[in-house]
Amino acid sequence: MSDDRSRDDDGSGTRPGGQKGGMEPRKRRRFIIIAAVVVLVIVIGGVVWWLIARNYEDTDDAYIDARVVHLSTQIEGRVLHVFADDNMRVRKGQLLIQIDPADATARYDQAKAQEGQAEAQLAQAEAQIGVSRASYQQALANVTGAAAQATNASLDFSRYRTLKTTMPSAVAGEQIDQARATAVNTAAQHNAAQKQAAGAAAQVKAVGTQVQVAQAQLKTAEAQLEQAQINLGYTRIVAPEDGTIAQLTVAVGNYVSPGTQMLAIVPFRIWVTANFKETQLELMRPGQKVDIEIDAYPHVGFFGHVDSIQRGAGQAFEILPPENATGNFVKVVQRVPVKIDIDGPRDRRYVLGPGMSVVPSVHVR
Repeated sequence: MSDDRSRDDDGSGTRPGGQKGGMEPRKRRRFIIIAAVVVLVIVIGGVVWWLIARNYEDTDDAYIDARVVHLSTQIEGRVLHVFADDNMRVRKGQLLIQIDPADATARYDQAKAQEGQAEAQLAQAEAQIGVSRASYQQALANVTGAAAQATNASLDFSRYRTLKTTMPSAVAGEQIDQARATAVNTAAQHNAAQKQAAGAAAQVKAVGTQVQVAQAQLKTAEAQLEQAQINLGYTRIVAPEDGTIAQLTVAVGNYVSPGTQMLAIVPFRIWVTANFKETQLELMRPGQKVDIEIDAYPHVGFFGHVDSIQRGAGQAFEILPPENATGNFVKVVQRVPVKIDIDGPRDRRYVLGPGMSVVPSVHVR
């Protein structure tokens, strides 16, 4: 053993290669310290990240959304003018497309003439009912007069007969015959007057029916005129709200029919639809602030707030919703749409539209 020690040590206190015997432990300690520092930094970083990340809920299953307005024609005709252009900003009520109004104008003029004719027929019927009512009143007066004459003649005939019975020489037979004839004649006149009054009453009723028919015809003509006026208005395609033109597919000279889609308007009112996992909704509430990253502008900090959370997962509103009561069931984390309003920045340089990808981060704490 002493020989081995003498071979390893030359008496100068160093190991072979010129290294001192105390260097290796120092390196070990240094490595341990560095490793401990690295682990400590990782732990501290992880704790800091967790403390920060726990305050947010984010998802990359999100996009900009809007209620795009698709404009189509409601009448047929040829396009005369197109005042819209691709990606043009428009205001509500602005004229975009003009369809040839010739046919619609002709139908409007025809409906206007029919309305005038119906008004004239109604006026004539109303005037006729006044005449018929006057005739009826005159017939009633004739009935009253004929009734008085018939009563008077009947009384005269009765008196003559009574007088003939009591004093035969006082009344001639000719007078009695004449009184009888007068009574019969006035009774017949009374009966005729009653029939005339009944006819006049029927005439009043008939004219009243004519007035009702004329009123109905006038309402029909007014409805046709209103429809013709609406169709004339359909020849002008105007913007229903402020926005930007998209998908312009019509050109001057095209013949369009009802239902032909001509263009779309993307409103300025846009928002973010974010499909969060249902496990992310525990602390999410309307009104919470949201940081929004838009892929098209990665260096711009957009911000907004949670507007509302849909009541139900997206799969529940599909055309054919799943039936978990049949077949094998595998639990899948569902996603719930959350509507996020974009509050800023408001700058026309940033062209934002439906379908653009975003990553929202909601401040849940």
